[in-house]
Amino acid sequence: MKILNYIISITIGLQFISCGNSSTEQQSIKKIDKTIVKNGIATSTFTVWGNCGMCEETIEKSLKLDGISKADWNSDSKIIVVDYDTSKVTLDEIQKTIASVGYDNIKYKGEDRAYAELHECCKYDRK
Repeated sequence: MKILNYIISITIGLQFISCGNSSTEQQSIKKIDKTIVKNGIATSTFTVWGNCGMCEETIEKSLKLDGISKADWNSDSKIIVVDYDTSKVTLDEIQKTIASVGYDNIKYKGEDRAYAELHECCKYDRK
């Protein structure tokens, strides 16, 4: 029983360490917002606030939409790179979708209801 409690304690501790994010770090994040379009395929790079791998999974999963061929968010830089067909989806729709699952981005604030439902380690310092 002691071993089980020890394992649970270690697991919880590691989760907080891996998901932790100080407000100082959040303040030093560069705000990036750029798009390059070539032959109807756009690559947009912009800032999305979040903390950890669970955030990455939620953000990227939300963008499994028709017209989006790639979505890659980096938890360290807070930057997402999205490749998409401009005839099927717009950057505005992409940013609204990310906000709908609780994550602030360069243009939209994450929906409060969705933010409240995020795992504790995913609750970043909101702007």
